[in-house]
Amino acid sequence: MRHLAACGMAAALTALAAPAYAQNIEPVGDPLEEALTTGPLLPEEVLRSSALTFPSILESFQREAAARSDQLAADGAFDLMLKAETYDRLTGTFSGGYAEVGATQPLRPLGAEVYGTYRLSDGTFPIYENIYNTNELGEFKVGALFSLLRDRRIDNRRFSVEDTRIAASQARLDVLLVQLNVQHEALKAYWRWVAAGNEIRVYEELLEIAQARTVGLSRQVRAGATPRIALTENEQNVIRRKTLLAEAQRNFATAANSLAYYLRDRAGRLITPTREQLPSTEVLDLLPDMQSLLAAGRSDVLENRPELQNFRLAIQRAANKVELRRNDLQPKLDLNVELSRDFGEIGDGGPTFDSTDAIVGVKFTVPLQRREARGRLQRAEAELREMELRERRVADRIEVELDNILTNLNAALELAELADDEVEQASAMVAAERKRFDLGAGDFFLVNLREESAADAQIRAIRADLTGRLAAAGYSAATMDLDELGLE
Repeated sequence: MRHLAACGMAAALTALAAPAYAQNIEPVGDPLEEALTTGPLLPEEVLRSSALTFPSILESFQREAAARSDQLAADGAFDLMLKAETYDRLTGTFSGGYAEVGATQPLRPLGAEVYGTYRLSDGTFPIYENIYNTNELGEFKVGALFSLLRDRRIDNRRFSVEDTRIAASQARLDVLLVQLNVQHEALKAYWRWVAAGNEIRVYEELLEIAQARTVGLSRQVRAGATPRIALTENEQNVIRRKTLLAEAQRNFATAANSLAYYLRDRAGRLITPTREQLPSTEVLDLLPDMQSLLAAGRSDVLENRPELQNFRLAIQRAANKVELRRNDLQPKLDLNVELSRDFGEIGDGGPTFDSTDAIVGVKFTVPLQRREARGRLQRAEAELREMELRERRVADRIEVELDNILTNLNAALELAELADDEVEQASAMVAAERKRFDLGAGDFFLVNLREESAADAQIRAIRADLTGRLAAAGYSAATMDLDELGLE
């Protein structure tokens, strides 16, 4: 079955570069770009071009890069912080001055924070600044702060880190979803272009027959063997077939422009394919048969669809937000542990600073009404329920769409078979009617009728073939067949 042999998805035989390599492509003049402008244009070449150069795919890469940048910024909340401070009295009763340098490191467990400082003072201080005094070699201090209730399991910093991580994963899924949609549309544009070109061939052949017949009929009319009305009728056929050809040429030009939207050079400039680049039927017959697509399983389709994976990540983000809002309802209980020691000779502060001090402190705060926290929690819970319901709706829609695609595939097989049979029968009728006419037993009107019926049958076969190819393209996109879409 010649027309059905190519009804499957266009095989992407050349492996595509991953997003990270999309910018390290060959310069202008590489073999792929030459293939887009010379020789038969094959579907894998169109898919490779759209995957590497289509703007919306490149835009999705940049959105992913922006999401990764947000993730890096959120990780910055746990950066090591260095702080230094110094002051000195230039005039006045007291001469005291000091310098202090310290570092603080936030930690994820228990919302902890560890810190250490070194402080050195000199001169005399008023009694209300006595705390600034140190021994001659200064004071070292280390400590840690722990959250025991609120912020123990989650806080704004840890929430942001996890939220941006999930958002980056969603951005990666968005890249895949954009790629699937673009490749699907590019493949549909390609097959419409091929079908439009095939229709031109049919109408050209039909017109050539009528024009050749004009020459013979003119001779017969001049010889008196045929009435002039036959020549007039044939001229009407020529005009009608020229009209059909002009419409087909217009449709082909439109299809070529639509395909050029996905066919670009390395600089992103559109490449409009010419009729000379139309592939032959023999080349297209090398593509997989559509029956192989129907035999493919559906077990992992819903699990792997990027839309549903995106929803699952969105639900996880919403659940994390609910946990953060529940954290806001808890009272805040912080534990502070600190150890300090002065070294060297006793300074101006006296012997009271010459000791090792261990300090434990507890701080407790709680809003009594907590209306703000309760309102935020209720909103977060409502958003989580909404996301779960949306996931269910989209999952059902995808399943229905997949069932419809399979139905269309089966119907396309049957219609293409019938169209092929119709072409064979119509061609046989044309041959028989022409033979009868040549023998003088046929009718000129019937010959024209048979020829146009055969042409109509060929057009229907071309369009049935196109329907099968479009259905196969939709099936490959729905089942995420990356190899068929040129993304593997």
